[in-house]
Amino acid sequence: MTPDMHTARSYPCKPDNVYLFATCLVDQFAPEVGLDTVLLLEREGMKVHVPEQQTCCGQPAYTSGYPNEARAVALRQLDIFPEPWPVVVPSGSCAAMIRHHYPKLFAQDPLLLAKAKELSARVYELTEFLVHVVNFKREDLGTECSIALHTSCHARREMGSHETSVALLDSLANVTVLEQARIEECCGFGGTFAMRHPDISEAIVSDKVASILATGARRLVSADCGCLFNITGRAGKIDELANKADPSLPGTHIASFLLARTAKEPS
Repeated sequence: MTPDMHTARSYPCKPDNVYLFATCLVDQFAPEVGLDTVLLLEREGMKVHVPEQQTCCGQPAYTSGYPNEARAVALRQLDIFPEPWPVVVPSGSCAAMIRHHYPKLFAQDPLLLAKAKELSARVYELTEFLVHVVNFKREDLGTECSIALHTSCHARREMGSHETSVALLDSLANVTVLEQARIEECCGFGGTFAMRHPDISEAIVSDKVASILATGARRLVSADCGCLFNITGRAGKIDELANKADPSLPGTHIASFLLARTAKEPS
């Protein structure tokens, strides 16, 4: 990662309108995360637009060594965010793909490169956007709890959004974030890596689960659904093998966690 990937960025004032790039995992497996992201942003006074034409960001093909296939998928995204509004992504992994790798995919085509650069400049990972653009500050209305935070490799190394996730969680008065050993290590998901090298992936995620549980935390929060599903899925399998009825490590996306902690009860 080059030092300027997340340190040299200037941020706009809070806009009236934003786009949401929902991501495949949110769309297919965790739609509540997308809805909670919309509610978080709407509550801060912004109108959220979700283009129906959006599909995958192209990262699975790109990181598997298929740039032509990734380019074909990415091409579909270039024209579906026509207004000059921020594009908010509830995943550091997908945000990093669009922000840092779309210009590489279209480097040989001046017209498409210009479009890719224009789009990439407007892409923000959700917690980055909440901290640096929205200046998110809400009273913590929840009871005291201790959690662990996991940040995806792309979010940490390409977006720097581990810092903004920590800032948001630290702003919650009744939440204690317990730091796991080797916090920077991968969870073992890595997209297609988990399918191509299942034994290695299982060993990595088993170590990650043990590290998190060793903190004493009994809930995991992450801003990336891929990591969240991988870690909690492995924890659930370990529970099953041990005949544990209650999950030892439930997980929550940070959008849903923030909304639940700061939402007022209906009168």
